[in-house]
Amino acid sequence: MLTILAAGSVFFPGLFLLSKQCLKSIPALRWSEGDAVIVSARLVSSIQAVMASSAGYIIASSCKDIIEDQHWLTSTYIMFAVPYFVYDIYAMFMCYWYKLRVKGHEEALAAPQHMRSAVRSYLRREFLMVLHHVVMVTVCFPVSVYWRQGKGDYFQGIMFMADLSTPSVCLGKILIQYKQQHTLLHKVNGALMLVTFFIFRVLLFPYLYYVYGRYASIPFHMVPLTVPWHCNVGAALLMAPQLYWFSLICRGALRLFTGASRSQRPRAPSADAKEHPADSNALPQPANGYSARSTEPELTTH
Repeated sequence: MLTILAAGSVFFPGLFLLSKQCLKSIPALRWSEGDAVIVSARLVSSIQAVMASSAGYIIASSCKDIIEDQHWLTSTYIMFAVPYFVYDIYAMFMCYWYKLRVKGHEEALAAPQHMRSAVRSYLRREFLMVLHHVVMVTVCFPVSVYWRQGKGDYFQGIMFMADLSTPSVCLGKILIQYKQQHTLLHKVNGALMLVTFFIFRVLLFPYLYYVYGRYASIPFHMVPLTVPWHCNVGAALLMAPQLYWFSLICRGALRLFTGASRSQRPRAPSADAKEHPADSNALPQPANGYSARSTEPELTTH
């Protein structure tokens, strides 16, 4: 198990560094450090999502008995993927850091105290996403590997497949980063993200309750009253942020497809805006992409 954990600890940061170096050194690209960091972080997230979803499909399709059947890939992939959540907290901060630099803070950010200030600002803005990652490592990992005692691999496999929405989320972030919100690709990707997020994240726990109800031959509405209370609490805590993020995605999608942001008449600049035409102190959008305040919606998650 420690070997698998070590492999994940090397694989995800190593893939990030390799991708960043390639984007900076390939003659046809030669991207800046900031662009390479941001795109590499999205790439690693997408690769992890594909790996997790593939593992989840293999596990779920192999379990005939949803409670008793086991698959070796379940605990193995959990151990391999745990370092990803630790790495991703760092990767999200690096994305945030380089977005700050783009806003014109290069000189100010050089001082150590400004690094601490940036960390605090990052933790405030990304509190929900960072908390999600911390919970995945400190709570979900021991529960999935030790507390389950080898039962319910089918449910674990289905939960792995929640990451099917992540590649479209990451692509959306990249398109927004390069001001491609007007393209057909952005609209198609936004629709795909909306559908996949709803199916694989919002409907995830209702589906698991439904499957257990069929297995135990009890009505769907009786399942929450039948399963242990901590299962209901865990499901509620994991589903709550998904509902919040989905609401932001829906709001962004509504603006994108109705063209509301384009149909609004530009407001006359205020006196303060005239004095500061380019607000260099404006903070970047959240690294997780779930901004409810951007004029061009970032239809995006972790």
